[in-house]
Amino acid sequence: MLILGTVLGLVGAGMLAGGTAIAVATATQQSDGYFTTQAETFTVDSFAVTSPNLNLGSDFGMPTGVGFDIATLRLQATAVTTDRDVFIGIAPRSDVDEYLAGVNHSELRNVQTSPFRVDYREVPGSTTPDAPAEQNFWTESSSGAGTQQIIWKPAAGDWSVVVMNADASPGVAVNLAAGLHTDLLGPIAVGLLVGGGVLFVLGVLLAVAGAIGLGRKLAPAPDPAAAAPGALDSDRPKPVYPAALTGHLDPVLSRGLWLIKWLLAIPHFVLLACLWFAFVVTTVVAAFAILFTGRYPRSIFHFNVGVLRWSWRVAFYAYSALGTDRYPPFTLARTDYPADFDVEYPERLSRGLVLVKSWLLAIPHLVLLTVLVGGLSTWAYPWPGDGAYADGVSLLSVLVVVAGVILLFTGRYQRPLFNFILGVNRWVFRVVTYTALMRDEYPPFRLDQGPTEPAPESAGQVGDQRAAA
Repeated sequence: MLILGTVLGLVGAGMLAGGTAIAVATATQQSDGYFTTQAETFTVDSFAVTSPNLNLGSDFGMPTGVGFDIATLRLQATAVTTDRDVFIGIAPRSDVDEYLAGVNHSELRNVQTSPFRVDYREVPGSTTPDAPAEQNFWTESSSGAGTQQIIWKPAAGDWSVVVMNADASPGVAVNLAAGLHTDLLGPIAVGLLVGGGVLFVLGVLLAVAGAIGLGRKLAPAPDPAAAAPGALDSDRPKPVYPAALTGHLDPVLSRGLWLIKWLLAIPHFVLLACLWFAFVVTTVVAAFAILFTGRYPRSIFHFNVGVLRWSWRVAFYAYSALGTDRYPPFTLARTDYPADFDVEYPERLSRGLVLVKSWLLAIPHLVLLTVLVGGLSTWAYPWPGDGAYADGVSLLSVLVVVAGVILLFTGRYQRPLFNFILGVNRWVFRVVTYTALMRDEYPPFRLDQGPTEPAPESAGQVGDQRAAA
C-alpha cells in the first residue's frame, strides 16, 4: 500500500507540476496570442534564405469543427537596413524549387540558439530570380517595408519558407522570429491538474494508511530507567537530547568495498525513496494533529522514527560514515546493526511551536550545518541517496572521502576522524528530529563526537543529590 501510494503520489505530483507549468505558459501566451522566439539576425550573400524541408506527411491535417485552434504558425521578418523591403512567404516545396532553380540561395541546416549560430547549405546558381511578390504560387506571403509577417495553419504536404529582398536582389539580411498559437494548452493543463490532483490525493491517502499500518507494528524503544525497580522520574538523568544516534566502527573494514557501496545500496535507495515520500506526507499530517490536539499520532511517530533509523543505517554503511561493511537490514525496526537511531516519544507537544519550528527557530542550526554538510535544501531531511545530505562538495563528504582513501591504502579507519564524522551526523539528526516536529526541545549547539551519545548531563547531579540525602 505504501509503495503504491508513493508511485501514485509521485505521478500525481509530476502531473500537477506539469499542469501548473502549462497553465503559466498559457497565461504568457495570452499576452499577444503567441509563443514567440527571440528575433535573430540571418545574413547571407545569396538571393534567398530557405527553410529545411517541412514535410508534414500525407496524413497530417488539422481537425475541423472542434471549436478551437489546434495550431497556428506566425513568421515575422524585418530587414536589418531600413532602405530595403523584405519578402517572406511559404509555398509547396516543389513550387519553391522550380522558382529557385539555377538561383544561388542558402538553405538552413541547423540553428543553435545559445549561443546563436546558423549553418547553411549553399546552393550554387547563376540565374537572377524574378520578384517574389509577383509569383502566384505562395500559400501565404507578405512584402514591403518594416516588419512583414505571415500567419499559416499547418497542413499536410511538403512546404518551404522563403525570405528574400522584395526586389529579388542578392545579399539578404533580416531579423526573423517565429511564433506559435494553440488552444490546446488550456485543456491539457486542466486535464493534468485534475488528473494529477486525484492521483496525488489518492497516493497521499494510501501512503498515510500504509505508514500508520507499519507504525503500529513498531514497538516503542524500551526505557531502562523506567523499568528499573523503584525508579522515579526525578531520578532519571536528563539526556543531552531525546534523539539518540549511535554508530560502532567495525574493527576490520575492507579496503576497497567502499568504492562500490553506492551500487550495493541501490535497493535501499529505491525503497527509502518511497519511505521518504510517506515521511514528508505523514509529517504534514502530524503537524495538523499537533496543532489541534497537542499530540503526535503515535503510529505515525514510530513510522517516521523508523524511516530515520533506516536512513541512518544506510548512511552509516555508505557515504556518511563508511563505518561498517555489514549490509543494512531492510526494516524500520531496531536490530543489532552497529548503527541505530531512536527518539523518545513525547506525550505532549506545543501547539504553537509547530508553526515556527521547522523554518524559523531552526535557522541558526541550518546556517551552522550548512558549513558542515552543504546546501540547506538537501540536508534538511537526510535524503537516502548518497548519505552526505548535500548537493555538491561539503565538509562531511570530504572527510568521508579522506577516511576512505586512508582506509584504501592503510586498511585502517582513523578513530578521531570517525568520531568527528559521527558528531556531525548526530547534530544533523537532532535537527531533523526537531524540524520534523518530533520533539519540542531545542537541539544543543554542540558536536557530540564518538560512537554513542554522551553521558547524561544530570547524571552526576543526581548522584550528588542522593549522597547528600
